[in-house]
Amino acid sequence: MRKKVVSVILCVAMIAAMVVGCTTKSPTSGGDDKKDNEKKDSYKVGISIQSLKNDYWAGVMGKLEELLKDKGWDYTLQDCSNNSSEQISQVENFITSGCDLIMVHPADADALETVCQQALDEGIKVMCWDDPMENTTANWILDNTALGNDIGKTAAAFINENYTADKPAEVCVIGKPSTKVLLERANGIKEGLEENCDKGNYKIVAEVDGLEANEAQSNVETVLQANPDCSVFVGVGAGAMIGSNEALLQKFGGAGKIPENYGVITTDVTPQQLESLKAGDEAVRAIIGFEGSSTDTAEACLKMYERILDGEDFSGDNHNVQRPTMEINLDNIDDIMKGM
Repeated sequence: MRKKVVSVILCVAMIAAMVVGCTTKSPTSGGDDKKDNEKKDSYKVGISIQSLKNDYWAGVMGKLEELLKDKGWDYTLQDCSNNSSEQISQVENFITSGCDLIMVHPADADALETVCQQALDEGIKVMCWDDPMENTTANWILDNTALGNDIGKTAAAFINENYTADKPAEVCVIGKPSTKVLLERANGIKEGLEENCDKGNYKIVAEVDGLEANEAQSNVETVLQANPDCSVFVGVGAGAMIGSNEALLQKFGGAGKIPENYGVITTDVTPQQLESLKAGDEAVRAIIGFEGSSTDTAEACLKMYERILDGEDFSGDNHNVQRPTMEINLDNIDDIMKGM
C-alpha cells in the first residue's frame, strides 16, 4: 500500500511539472522567444500600409507581392485607408493569425506603439516603414527633412536657371501636414529652396494638400486661378507631381505647350511620373527617388524582411536603417523604367 501511495505522489509531481513546462512563457521583446530564432523556408508576413490609392505604394507593393509569391511565403497585404484604428485592428489580426513578421507603414506611429509591443511580446518580429518607432524590431526609414532638402535643392537649380530677383518664380508647395513624416518633408523642401535659391528669385505663393493625384490637381487648379503666374510646383510625393502636371497640361492645352520655365519637382517613383519626365514636353523636370525602380525598392524591402527574420541585431544605433535617395533624370531614367 505504501508503495502505491509513493507511486501516486510521484505521478502527480511529474504531471505538475509537465503542466508548468507547457504553460510557462518567458517575456520577450521580439528576439528571445524560440519562434524568433527558428529558420524556415517559408514565413507568414502581415503588411499594413496607409493607402493603396497612392500610386507609389500601389507600384511598390505590387512588385513586393510578386517577390513574396516567388519565395512561397504566406502573406496578407492590407490598406488601412489612413485610419489608425483600422490599422491597429489589422495588426491585432496579424498577431492572432500567428505571423512571423508584421510590417507597418503607420497612419499614426504613436497610436501603433502599444499593439506593436503586443506583437513583440508574442515573439513576432515587427518592422516599421517610414517612422522611427520604439516598439519594433527594426525601422526602415528616410531622413524626411533631408529628402525634402534634396527636392528643394533640385527645384532651386531649376529656379536659378529660369528666374531672377527682378522676375521671381512663384512657387506652390504641395504636402500633407497632418502626417508627421510628410510635414518634415515639406519643411525640408522649404529649407532647400531657401538655402539654394539665388537671393530674391522666388516666393512661395501657396501651400496646399495633395497626397493623392486628384486632390493635388484640384488644389493646384485653385492655386492657378488665384495666382495665374505660379510656375514651380514642389511636393512630397507622386500624387503632387501627377496632379500638378495634369493641371498645367490643362491650363496650357496639352503636352508641348507648357513654357520651359514651368516645372514640377517631387519625390516617389511611379510609371506615370517617369513617362512624363521622359517625354520631355510636360512640366515634370526631375524626381528625387529612393533605391531606384519599384522593383529595386521591393527587393530592398524584402531584403530587410530576410535580415530581420534571420535574427540580425537591430538594437541600439542599428534600430533605424536609413534608405538612400537619388535624383532621377534623363541620364538614368531608362534603367529605372526597366524595373517598373
